[in-house]
Amino acid sequence: MSALFFIFFTVFLIVVQTIILPGLPFFMQCFDLMIINVLFLCLVSTRYTTVLSIVVIGVVMDSLSGVPFFYHLFSYLWIYILVYLVRQVLFQRSMVFVLVISMVSVLIQHGLLLFSIFVRTSGQEVLEFDFSLLILQVILGFVFIPPGVWLASAMYRLWMKTGQAFRQKVLKARHG
Repeated sequence: MSALFFIFFTVFLIVVQTIILPGLPFFMQCFDLMIINVLFLCLVSTRYTTVLSIVVIGVVMDSLSGVPFFYHLFSYLWIYILVYLVRQVLFQRSMVFVLVISMVSVLIQHGLLLFSIFVRTSGQEVLEFDFSLLILQVILGFVFIPPGVWLASAMYRLWMKTGQAFRQKVLKARHG
């Protein structure tokens, strides 16, 4: 039941990010919405399947985007590693934790992009990078990722509650 929710949620975010948001003027340069999904997976699940799910999401996003392959995969895995390590020290449901990790997640993605530009070119192009876009995406991530994670969590709880009620209804109909 959980896997089905994650599949639907991932497909929903992919559709929003690749089809809906590019048509809106304000959100045309929005941060990667999959960060919401990755953070939600990191906070909700502690199983090894989380890493496999993140790898699949990364490969799908690398296939859909025009950035160098493994960009999304590596950034999502770094976000997972960071959340996993910090979660050992801090309380994982802390609002401050989610706010900070949201900004750091966007910074991780831009750091990998800058590193990719630096490695592939002479390094001069790094200075030509649009740092105003970086600042905008960090601010948007700070504002929209925590409510996105909270909304995903609320939808997940509702999904699980509805699934449990459906299972009980089916069992009651079978046995009674």
